[in-house]
Amino acid sequence: MKRLGISLYPEISNNLQKDKEYLDLAAKYGFTRLFVCLLSTSKRSRSEVVSMFYDLNAYAKEKGFEIIFDVSPQKFKELQISYQDLTFFKELMADGIRMDESFSGREEAEMTYNPLNLKIELNASVFDHLIDRILCFQPDREKLITCHNYYPLKYTGLGIKSFKEATQEMKTFQLSTAVFVTSQNIGCFGPCFNEGLCTLEKHRDLPLELQVRHLKAMDIVDDIIIGNAYASEEELRAMKEAAAHPLTLNVEASTSTALEEMILYDFNHTARGDISEYMIRSTMPRVIYRDVSIPPHDTKKQVYRGDVIIMNDKISRYKGEVHLVLQTMENDGRMNVVGSLPKKEWILLDEIRSWSHFMLRKEGK
Repeated sequence: MKRLGISLYPEISNNLQKDKEYLDLAAKYGFTRLFVCLLSTSKRSRSEVVSMFYDLNAYAKEKGFEIIFDVSPQKFKELQISYQDLTFFKELMADGIRMDESFSGREEAEMTYNPLNLKIELNASVFDHLIDRILCFQPDREKLITCHNYYPLKYTGLGIKSFKEATQEMKTFQLSTAVFVTSQNIGCFGPCFNEGLCTLEKHRDLPLELQVRHLKAMDIVDDIIIGNAYASEEELRAMKEAAAHPLTLNVEASTSTALEEMILYDFNHTARGDISEYMIRSTMPRVIYRDVSIPPHDTKKQVYRGDVIIMNDKISRYKGEVHLVLQTMENDGRMNVVGSLPKKEWILLDEIRSWSHFMLRKEGK
């Protein structure tokens, strides 16, 4: 399972007890990362910052959380922190610092040799060749990790193409990468206004567990962190389930037989290695059920993106094969349309690749 994380903003919540209860809840569902932001603690002295975070972080450590602080060169300057001496962050019980903005590259490389074993987390969202500069100075790669931005303002989040390109660059250098998703719980907040705190713009209005399923389908990130607070217990539970199990797609069922439901929902599907531009094919059911009749029904003349199909008796060689439709096709009566993916889940279809494993689940189950 991918590592899961939450974010807390004690300077905004001003409610230590509620923050602790949220940590309890997240720990219950296996969350182990905690993101905290120093960037919004302006006009506070070092001692005030330590006082603000100390009790919260001490409790988080008791619960087994790894704590990463979001910082910048400007915050180093404000708090009179030298990149050569990071003891201030140990006072805060941090396990690492995330550089939201960068120094020149040499400083980041030197920080990876800090004797406190703090991880140095780079901003994975910005294409500025920082990683190339850092690697020129031979950093300790064991202490170098990356994390994408979150984007509070609607329409400013990363596009999927940019996200994949940026993340793949981190993977080229064998650096772990974290990403932010956003809770849809009423009353959630972050360091800015409340329009969600996600990395990918397409995630902004999606259910939290669908965001996680989408990232799982892409299979390019290591850690997933909820950017805003507080997610509901239902969201935390669903997020854990989505991260722990094979990629699952919901199906809005139409008319289907008991046999067809077995084929759809009691089967671990695998996409064929030779994916068509018209459909994703799960062929093993046709082997398992080759001797069973699947009479034609619901054979509408055209099928559309998101439709779920089982091939019927009219084409015996392919009978029982399951198709997830990618684009409009003519149906000559050999395709039983047994359901469709909700439109919001079509985003998952683009991420199913050759030999991807997936399961289908009846909507509402």
